[in-house]
Amino acid sequence: MTQGDPLSQTLLDLQELTRRLRRECPWDREQTASTIVPHTVEEAYEVADAALADDPAKLLDELGDLLFQVYFLALLLEEEGRGGLEAVARNVHEKLVRRHPHVFGEVEAKTAGRVRENWERIKREQEGREGVFHHVPEALPALLQARKVQRLAAAVGFEYPDVEGALADLEDELAELKRELDSDGGDCGRRAAELGDLLFACVNVARRLDADPELELRRATGRFVARVEEATRLAEQAGEDWSRLPLRDQDRYFDLAKEEEV
Repeated sequence: MTQGDPLSQTLLDLQELTRRLRRECPWDREQTASTIVPHTVEEAYEVADAALADDPAKLLDELGDLLFQVYFLALLLEEEGRGGLEAVARNVHEKLVRRHPHVFGEVEAKTAGRVRENWERIKREQEGREGVFHHVPEALPALLQARKVQRLAAAVGFEYPDVEGALADLEDELAELKRELDSDGGDCGRRAAELGDLLFACVNVARRLDADPELELRRATGRFVARVEEATRLAEQAGEDWSRLPLRDQDRYFDLAKEEEV
C-alpha cells in the first residue's frame, strides 16, 4: 500500500480531519481518554448490533464511527508523546504476526481450538503475562468477562472434557438454587450467589458450544420483544387488550406469535 493509493489517502484524510476537529471544535478539545471511552464502548455495541442484524450498510456506517474512535484515542496518545496512530498500527501488526505462528511460522494448528491454545501460551511465554487470569478487563460485560476467565482456565487444562460435563454442572447449579429457594428462612444473599453460579455455568455451556453468551442473550431478548409485540398485535386483531388479559391468555397469544416465526 503506497501513500498515493485510495486507501492510504482516505486514511490520511481521516487522520487530518481528526486533528482539525481536535484543534477547532470546542467539544473535541475538551475530551480526554476517560471521557471518550464510554463513546468508544457504545460504538462497539452499535457495530455488534449492525452485524447481528445482517445489515451491511449499517455495519459500514458503524465501523466508520468506531474507526474514528481509534483515530481520536491515538491522537490523544500522540499529544502526550506516548505513541500515536502509527505506533498503534505497528504494535498490532507485530502482535498478530507473533500470535499466528501457524500462519507466519512453522507451528501447526489445524483447528480453532489449537489456535486459541497457542494464543494463550504465546501471551504467557512471550509477552510476560503472569498468572492464570492475566489481563481480564474489569469493564467487560459480565457474560463476556465470565467467558474470558473460563477460556484462561481452559488454557491451563482446568475445564470439563466435553459439553456433557458442562451441562451436568449446569444441572447441579440449578439444583442447588432450587434447594436454596426451598429452604426455610433462606438467605437472599445466598440465593443471589447460587443464581450467579448458575449464570456462570450457563456461560460455560455456551463457550463449549462455541456460542457467544452476550450475543445469544441479545438475540434471545430480541426474539422475546418481537414475540410480545406480535402477541399484542394478534390480541388486538381479536378485539382484546393483551396487557389486560390473564397470564393464561397472554401465553396463548405468545405461543401463536412463536408459531408464526416458523
